[in-house]
Amino acid sequence: MGLRIDKSVAITVLIVATLMVQVRCQRPQVINLGAVFTFDSVIGRAAKVALEAAVSDVNADTSLLQETELRLFVEDSSCNVFHGSFAAFEVLGKEVVAIIGPISSSIAHTLSDIAKGLKFPLVSFAATDPTLSALQFPFFLRTTPDDAHQMSALVDLIDFHGWKEVISVYSDDELGRNGVSALDDELDKKRFRISYKVPLSLHSDDKSATDALNKSKSLGPRVYILHFGPDPLLRIFTIAQKLKMMTREYVWLATDWLSVTLDSSLSGEDTFKRLEGVVGLRQYIPESIKMRQLKRNRSMNAYAFHAYDTVWMIAYGIEKMLNEGVNITFSHSKKLTHAQGHKLHLEKVKIFNRGEVLLEKLLKVNFTGLAGQVRFGSSGRNVTGCDYEIINVDRTGVHTVGFWSKNGGFSVGNITWPGGGSEKPRGWVIDSANPLKIVVPKRVSFVEFVTEDRNTSTHHIKGLCIDIFIEALKLLPYNVPYKFESFGDGHSSPNYSKIIQMVSDGVYDAAVGDITIVPTRSKLVDFSQPYASTGLVVVIPNVYDGTWIFLRPFTTQLWCVVLASFLCIGVVIWILEHRVNEDFRGPPRRQIITMIFFSFSTLFKRNHEDTISNLARLVMIFWLFLLMVLIASYKAEVSSILTVQQLPSAITGIDSLRASELPIGYQSGTFTFEYLTYSLGMARSRLVPLDSIEEYERALKLGPNALGGVAAIVDELPYIELFLAERTGFKIVGEPFMNRGWGFAFKRDSPLAIDMSTAILNLTETRKQKRILKKWLCKKSCGEKSDWNQPEPNQFHLKSFEGLYLFCVAITVSAFLVFVLRMIRQFVRYRRSERTSLTPRASLSSSPTTTRLWGFMLGFVEFVDEKEEATRSDDDSNNNPSQVVELQGDSEVR
Repeated sequence: MGLRIDKSVAITVLIVATLMVQVRCQRPQVINLGAVFTFDSVIGRAAKVALEAAVSDVNADTSLLQETELRLFVEDSSCNVFHGSFAAFEVLGKEVVAIIGPISSSIAHTLSDIAKGLKFPLVSFAATDPTLSALQFPFFLRTTPDDAHQMSALVDLIDFHGWKEVISVYSDDELGRNGVSALDDELDKKRFRISYKVPLSLHSDDKSATDALNKSKSLGPRVYILHFGPDPLLRIFTIAQKLKMMTREYVWLATDWLSVTLDSSLSGEDTFKRLEGVVGLRQYIPESIKMRQLKRNRSMNAYAFHAYDTVWMIAYGIEKMLNEGVNITFSHSKKLTHAQGHKLHLEKVKIFNRGEVLLEKLLKVNFTGLAGQVRFGSSGRNVTGCDYEIINVDRTGVHTVGFWSKNGGFSVGNITWPGGGSEKPRGWVIDSANPLKIVVPKRVSFVEFVTEDRNTSTHHIKGLCIDIFIEALKLLPYNVPYKFESFGDGHSSPNYSKIIQMVSDGVYDAAVGDITIVPTRSKLVDFSQPYASTGLVVVIPNVYDGTWIFLRPFTTQLWCVVLASFLCIGVVIWILEHRVNEDFRGPPRRQIITMIFFSFSTLFKRNHEDTISNLARLVMIFWLFLLMVLIASYKAEVSSILTVQQLPSAITGIDSLRASELPIGYQSGTFTFEYLTYSLGMARSRLVPLDSIEEYERALKLGPNALGGVAAIVDELPYIELFLAERTGFKIVGEPFMNRGWGFAFKRDSPLAIDMSTAILNLTETRKQKRILKKWLCKKSCGEKSDWNQPEPNQFHLKSFEGLYLFCVAITVSAFLVFVLRMIRQFVRYRRSERTSLTPRASLSSSPTTTRLWGFMLGFVEFVDEKEEATRSDDDSNNNPSQVVELQGDSEVR
């Protein structure tokens, strides 16, 4: 029992002793920091001054580190990975708790691996490569935003001006390649893209850089993104100026390397003239007394301010670690002790034992530094991003023209562009030496829309779609060189989905033709504004209305000719029978009625009046024969219409067609097949591909029960309108569905798609589009569609009876001429006999010639109007003078 009490007492005493005894660490008198960077560089020269100033200020602040002195050991990496590695081990040999640097992203990758292996913090103020991630390099910290941050600002600037494609020019190292990769990611978020990349080696000569940059001139984009390390010579702009690429049509956007270069050097008038129109980013540094003090050194730049804040950040981390009683101790690393290469004496290097603890403290630091807020985000080992000023260079200097905030704010003022202009460049051109490659479908049917003229040696591309495209191009504010290339074998219309795919794959720059805008195609290419509205319709053979079906056998022209024939026959028979037949004499009203009723009664072969004249009988024989042929043909055609075409169709639209099992025709190569099968779920076995208007007509006439025949055709409205204009006997049933439009297809994100859309809208407001439509679609339809002489299928027209009519007319005219000649002969004999029996009068002999001629004509008409027996009796009396004298004597006696 006593033994237990002794143990309890012992444990209690131990706990109390632990809680009561305060173990305080002994603060070291000196803590060493290492720094590895390139001394002889734009950033290095300024950073060295800033680091020394920061160490001095930290040591002067008694509230921080108290009596502990912070010492800085710096080594030159000479912008070389090999030298940078040796420099790192040099400063590690000084028993440093952390290393500041490097500037180069390439060296940072190597030193980050060393820091990971030896577990000491590596803090860079200028290595902006976004691939230096916390997952791969857990001991790497960065007190400046990475390149992904400034690329986001740059893409917002690109988006603000509406540019879609850019060309990136960058240094061929980790900084350039990975920075451009981040740019590509940011552009992709807005559906923009880098159309061409120009990597330049750090050691390339002017000729290599000139050739690489000159090659990009043949491409369309004119927006250049420059991403390098600071270059005091600004060599890229000297080359661009020699290539005449600093003109109005070009755009030059630079990341913050340009502002760092300009801020760290004295730039003269020649420099500003060379850089006129360049736009860049500059990290926003709030004004402060300390910043102005540091700026007395003309080499100061934004990265130097980050270097200054880095020293303070490490000092705050060390202070937190010391306050928690962590001892600053060093020991030999087993990894270095067992390393090969004893001549390097790596076994003598001592590594900070509490590097992980210091790293943890650094990640929790939060203070306002010279360059802004210093605080690490939760997503990685980078400080939260900064804001950017948008700078613009003109002939007078560098000006701030805008501002970009990490919180989403963005503003841009007036910018001077290359060449000195203030008007925003279009951002892309089409080089005349590299014209736009446009693919057009080589149609073999409906060639009015688009096809290749095979009758010419130049293979001329023509059609409605081509004319609209050319007219729209004329409305663009710039010239677009282009060349058409046809696609198709010339035997059948091409597959339009393949055409769209080739544009998407970059084989062609655009596609022009009767291309329907559908969702599946819009995912591959960009379409212009529709220049024609379309929709699918259903076409079936026409079913006549029974109300006027009796008029269908003959055309309107033939009906008019038949009616005129009845009237003409009535007039001719009246003339031939009037002198000899009492039935054709009498008052004028009676004669007109007799004439009309006689002609139309021949239709039923029930004439009340008989013909007496031989000439009239001859005419009637041939007229009745013609009439018999007309009646027989009419009866046969009416029977055919009633038997075949009067039955009502069960197809009233797409819904009834879909519910049936009847075969359906469609135009091969178009999207109709995919729509009917995938969207409407129709069986493929029901669908019959057709290639031409002739095949349309043949398939519909054959009907659904014959081989190759269809019950209906589903196609787009413009094709069907053209089909119905050239072929009659068919009609559209139901309402149009799947309403879409025809547009011009361009590669994704092509700026020409937007400009062409505007041009098409402007074109629709003019009369040119109507003239184009009339030119191509009214060749046949507009003039003949409403023509009263157009026969419908199986309809008789005038040519069907042309021979009979000509023969009948010849007989009728001959009989009439014989009658007229005989009348003239009889009238002459009658006048001669009358002249010999009567005493001539002086008044008649002295009358004018015109009066005598008029009297002769009037006498002839009266002679023809008289009955033939009366003229004969007068003639006989004139031939017997004694009878005349006797008659006269008798009259006088009376």
